Amino acid sequence: MSSDIQLYFRESGEGFPLILLHGNGENGDYFKHQIEYFKNRYRVIALDTRGHGQSPRGEKPFTIRQFAEDLYDFMDGQRIEKAHILGFSDGGNIALVFALKYPERVDHLILNGANLDASGVKPSTQIPIVLGYHTASAIARAGEVIFAKKSVPKFFKEAQREAEMLGLMVHDPDIRPEELSENENPDFQKIKKLVIAGDNDMIKDEHTRLIYASLPNAQIRVLHGSHFIAKENYGEFDQTVEEFLELH
Repeated sequence: MSSDIQLYFRESGEGFPLILLHGNGENGDYFKHQIEYFKNRYRVIALDTRGHGQSPRGEKPFTIRQFAEDLYDFMDGQRIEKAHILGFSDGGNIALVFALKYPERVDHLILNGANLDASGVKPSTQIPIVLGYHTASAIARAGEVIFAKKSVPKFFKEAQREAEMLGLMVHDPDIRPEELSENENPDFQKIKKLVIAGDNDMIKDEHTRLIYASLPNAQIRVLHGSHFIAKENYGEFDQTVEEFLELH
């Protein structure tokens, strides 16, 4: 398989690859503390997901599953046979989808603030996302109708981009817990997995624990902080990840 784009990435350090996947609407700079912390022990690679940061949008679907395919193509292009993968939020969802399909390419899997579907997000966060998605989608559709064969103004293009971004949090990743708990692939079974979240995360605590309980060979850590613990509580976060990678 081959991608229609080349992903932008930041790389620092040498050794076994540690790939970092950012969240919705962000880029690899989110992990600046992790890059600095782990670069002396690993080849740290922070990607910009398709249509995020400096990576182009391309023509392929704007979905979590496509992003997982992009990761596969990236690893092939970089001749990375296997890696530790740390994903935050939508990046965690990408990492999980990738591990389900290509478990032989994953050594340690770290899911920070991931979710299986939209029901895992607290209503205070999810309701505005859904409303924003429907509003942006309506504006984008109106632009397509009004300017069918003409140049679409920037306002409508921005609405389309916003609809795509928010759509990731409305429709994806759509994984059933049974896909984790009943997965008998030995390569998936043996991946060492860490589920990590903040005690004031936008992901429901019971949903985070459902992911943990459904995953074979998994551990869970809940740290003090919000959804953005890797940025706000990076000292404890990095030490927790380091312990997992080095001791398990």
